[in-house]
Amino acid sequence: MKNPKAQFLPRPLFFSTEQEARQRLTLLGVEQQGVEKMFSKTSHHNIVIRKQECRIANILKQEMLSVGGDAAVARGVVDCSINHSDVILMGTKKQILLVCKKLRLQPFGLPQLAQELEMMLANLEPRGSQWRIRDREIPLGSKTLIMGILNLTPDSFSDGGTFQGADIGIARAWALAEAGADIIDIGAESSRPGALPVSVEEEWGRLNPVLTKLGKQTELSISIDTTKAEIARRALDCGARIVNDISAMRFDAGMAKVVADNQAGLVLMHMKGHPRLMQEVEIHYDDIMGEIGEFLWERVSFAIGEGVAKSSIVIDPGIGFGKRWQDNLMILKKLRELNHLGLPLLVGASRKAFIGWLTAQEDPQKRILGSVAAHCLAVLNGARIIRAHDVLETREALAVIDAAAQL
Repeated sequence: MKNPKAQFLPRPLFFSTEQEARQRLTLLGVEQQGVEKMFSKTSHHNIVIRKQECRIANILKQEMLSVGGDAAVARGVVDCSINHSDVILMGTKKQILLVCKKLRLQPFGLPQLAQELEMMLANLEPRGSQWRIRDREIPLGSKTLIMGILNLTPDSFSDGGTFQGADIGIARAWALAEAGADIIDIGAESSRPGALPVSVEEEWGRLNPVLTKLGKQTELSISIDTTKAEIARRALDCGARIVNDISAMRFDAGMAKVVADNQAGLVLMHMKGHPRLMQEVEIHYDDIMGEIGEFLWERVSFAIGEGVAKSSIVIDPGIGFGKRWQDNLMILKKLRELNHLGLPLLVGASRKAFIGWLTAQEDPQKRILGSVAAHCLAVLNGARIIRAHDVLETREALAVIDAAAQL
């Protein structure tokens, strides 16, 4: 007797992105209301809440279990034989939101924690956005923005002294725009490791001839790369629209007022230490993404408290600023972990030392391919804006990624 003909069934398919989950539900014929209801069950989240008292950790554990999720806590939490523990919540969006409702009825500051968790989950929702820079709104999402770098410094690590002088600097700005830069980021004080600070007048003396002419060209969106409030004020008076402050407004107490008064765009960057010494001290992170996230959230909260609109703020994890090469790679790999802050992400890895180390290219100007690869990885992991020296090469590579993302 012959064996019956084998029956072949379609193989199961695995999908992981939130965008594809929505598409699959829609293709199945689920009504839009049902898509939104079911979508919260397709996305699993793992959320770390650091250094909680044992009584709070126990509450979180029990509440997550009660809705079908789970929470991991350190040994010793149950009998309170330790003082504190990190808590890892594990569950779907729906489960975590159900727990939030319960936490609002609890003591010990748990209602505030519930509010923060709800805000975090809301920030993870895919949505279009605009970056407000003075009287303009730049759309974010359909195309990655490129911020072209114009150094007017004699000692920049990559191209120091190359573009000094008004005519040369202006020509370079237009060349960056023609190559595809959406924003021209102009700086006149080097932030390379070991760089010494310069005075306001020296910095402005380098900037003034270029900004005075470029600022009149209204089609260009100009960013001023400075940590000094007075430099920012003068640049904004000349027509700049964005302040890119690597110190996240820690080096000059007057910066927040200048940005707020001018309704300027603002980039807040994470940096450990000061440019002069940031790579000479021992660099260590226990939880690099958690530490960067906490730092940036504190600076964002400060900026908003000082009158800066949230819609004007972009955050930058600070590739190369107080980081080891492995730290930089970890940031690129885990960049999406900063999405819970609900703000657009800018990444600038262009020609940096870790790329030279990985590619055996000592000359920064020969690090183009490595820089483009790093920036592609950043965009795939959530970056909306890329700061680059080599704009044309970056634009061409990102055109492919942006096109695929729209499908």
